[in-house]
Amino acid sequence: MANASSGALAASLPLLAEQAPDKPTGLYRAARILARRLEKGRKLDPSTIKETMTLAFGGSDAAGAWIWKDAYEAAEAAQVLFLQKFGPAMAAQAADAPVLLAMIQRIAALAPSETRRSEESQALQQFSTPLPLALVAARAAGLGPGDLVLEPSAGTGLLAVCAEIAGARLHLNEIAETRAGLLAHLFGGDRVTRHNGEQIHDYLEPAIRPTAVLINPPFSVSPAVAGRFRGATHAHLASALARLAPGGRLVAITGAGFSPHAPAWREVFVTLQARARVVFTAPIAGRVYARHGTSMETRLTVIDGTPADAADRFPENRGPADSAEALLDLVEAHLPPRLNPPAAEAAVPRSYPRPSIPRSQPTPADWTPRPASSPPLLASTPPARPNWATGTATARPPARTSPKRFTSLMRSSPSRSPAPGRTRARWSSRRPWPRWRRPSRATARNSFPAWSRTARFPTRSSNR
Repeated sequence: MANASSGALAASLPLLAEQAPDKPTGLYRAARILARRLEKGRKLDPSTIKETMTLAFGGSDAAGAWIWKDAYEAAEAAQVLFLQKFGPAMAAQAADAPVLLAMIQRIAALAPSETRRSEESQALQQFSTPLPLALVAARAAGLGPGDLVLEPSAGTGLLAVCAEIAGARLHLNEIAETRAGLLAHLFGGDRVTRHNGEQIHDYLEPAIRPTAVLINPPFSVSPAVAGRFRGATHAHLASALARLAPGGRLVAITGAGFSPHAPAWREVFVTLQARARVVFTAPIAGRVYARHGTSMETRLTVIDGTPADAADRFPENRGPADSAEALLDLVEAHLPPRLNPPAAEAAVPRSYPRPSIPRSQPTPADWTPRPASSPPLLASTPPARPNWATGTATARPPARTSPKRFTSLMRSSPSRSPAPGRTRARWSSRRPWPRWRRPSRATARNSFPAWSRTARFPTRSSNR
């Protein structure tokens, strides 16, 4: 059984005998195989993931070809590929947001629990956003087809794909080389940059002006600072807000302590509300992140890009939410809608080259117009039917020029025309089978369409 499974996986990935040229390409190859397993509703168990990663990288984890943190990222990329393919249909089929969240949770339940960490993931605090929480964050942003979404710390794209399902355009940023390369495979390299999220406003091109920001920054580390950096979250949010278009919306997933009601951060939020406005904040229980390698409590904060009326006034602290469903209920009940969401851009129709043929062709000199009263397609008076008893011919009633009769006549072959003096009965149920190969009545009844099953099958005696 194991050999059969190995053969199926090997047939799915081309050129697996060779080792992947780089880690992002190997992760993308493995993600494509795991996504096909998700399409069948099968769980990504550790044995399947290990076998797939070994085939994708041309070596095992024991040989150093890959580590289990890479395997977890391949599983997350498989969820992204699945939602890129089926997410728009799921969103269209779902009656409301709770129904779509239930679908997303069933997909996330097929992914493995992340129990192993790497040195890089610990140093950069790489905790990917759980897929249900990412959907709630995208819902809180109120995204639509007219939005350009910036994600300064995109990770493996779980937040980005939820924005893509809503129809928004994306610009992703990731400083880690492996994850940035994987994002380029998943979303396209022209939409991925590799800057430090703390200075995202300084490095992005001026033309990139997002109308919404989805951000899950590191809580207390910075690539430019050795050791613990308490102001990492604030640095990421301040730079993203500086890049946000006026009237836009920023949705942040941060540590539970980063709150406008916390005394340590109150003055920071008072300064922030001079150019933006906090409209929602709610703590999230640690169980929501349990499958992604941590049980730390987090917080969802929504900030609109309009100055607050009073800088020292903040919305009520909602929650805590012990699940994604509870958080969605809080968002639906207490989050105000966006004031000026951008309108969807008009779709530009694709133009196709036309052949260089003039619209009006020259009229030939010997051409004559068709008479106004042209003869009918079928003769209105069919040939006379012979009367064998009296030796005279009796005129038959006019034939009906119906499409079915015309089709039956077109099927008849001139080479099998009746003998002179006889006329074969023709109707729509007639089949152009030779007499010596005519099927039985049961076969003909099953092969006939429904409208002709009541018609009497022609026989030799009925043709006379």
